[in-house]
Amino acid sequence: MVTTAEDIAQWPNGVEADDAFQAHLLQGVSRTFALTIPQLPERLRRVVGNAYLLCRIVDTIEDEALLGAPEKRLFCERFARVASGEAAAERFAAELHPRLSQHTPAAERELIEVTPRVIAVTRRFNPAQRAALAECVAVMAGGMADFQERRDLRGLDRLEDMDRYCYYVAGVVGEMLTKLFCDYSPEIAVNHEPLMRLAVSFGQGLQMTNILKDIWEDRRRGACWLPRDVFSRAGFDLAKLEPGQYRNEFGKALAELIAVAHGHLENAMSYTLLIPPRETGIRNFCLWAIGMALLTLRKINRRKDFVTGAQVKISRRSVRATILATRASVSSDLMLRSLFRLAGRGLPLVSADRP
Repeated sequence: MVTTAEDIAQWPNGVEADDAFQAHLLQGVSRTFALTIPQLPERLRRVVGNAYLLCRIVDTIEDEALLGAPEKRLFCERFARVASGEAAAERFAAELHPRLSQHTPAAERELIEVTPRVIAVTRRFNPAQRAALAECVAVMAGGMADFQERRDLRGLDRLEDMDRYCYYVAGVVGEMLTKLFCDYSPEIAVNHEPLMRLAVSFGQGLQMTNILKDIWEDRRRGACWLPRDVFSRAGFDLAKLEPGQYRNEFGKALAELIAVAHGHLENAMSYTLLIPPRETGIRNFCLWAIGMALLTLRKINRRKDFVTGAQVKISRRSVRATILATRASVSSDLMLRSLFRLAGRGLPLVSADRP
């Protein structure tokens, strides 16, 4: 039996109902986060799940093909006010939902429709948690709106622009998660400063991996988030990028970006090892994402002439192997470092700066 938005709206309030509501939505909009978020301690699981749904709402605005850049900015700004408690979620959902095309997945249309219920869960968190979520949404929404106005199939001007885009899409999420982790545990909060220095790099490693995997899907949507300067140095013009027309110059530039992403994931591992070993749930939440990103980069590196994301998507078997390996090693920093080196074997590497 399919659960409808009307069914969800009628679910009772309370902790258990909130968890069931969010788990249902997460399963629809992200199987990866539906897998990793339940590993977190219960007090974190609920707020991180809600945070992801808030970010997914912004992503849905960004991805909607029928909305022009000015309309995307308008809805992004409205949702930032909703997340901060300054505007009504009901009006936002009522105005955006009818504007969504059939190209938007059904699960994301459902998410927009039940935004008021998502926000009702947000309102039940403590002040520090609400502030972290609202700030993340505001930064993400503003940054995504800016980049939508710059969207161009010729790509971004420079690698620094790609860095900035990754910050708005994922780096700010790393900062938010760090604030939530530190609010949850005084022991983690001892490492607040080094964690915050690495948080943006962690997010960028994951987002760069997604950008590289989704090159062709993004192009079909009229976007390219690759940096022109990197490809120009390699002798390739991004404006001439076409599926099935692979050139070695393109592969050379792609390898450089793989190396940068690998360096950011190395920082992500350093971030994870700053989490106390006894916090196995938080460590696994981080490690599974790092492991799956590394394996994806390996597939991209081996097949630089891929033409669809499906060709470089890791298998369920690889996901299971990642889970089993990290669970067995989660409390040992030495073993985790060894696993990281093993998973990244054969990948080019450029150490990422730690801001």
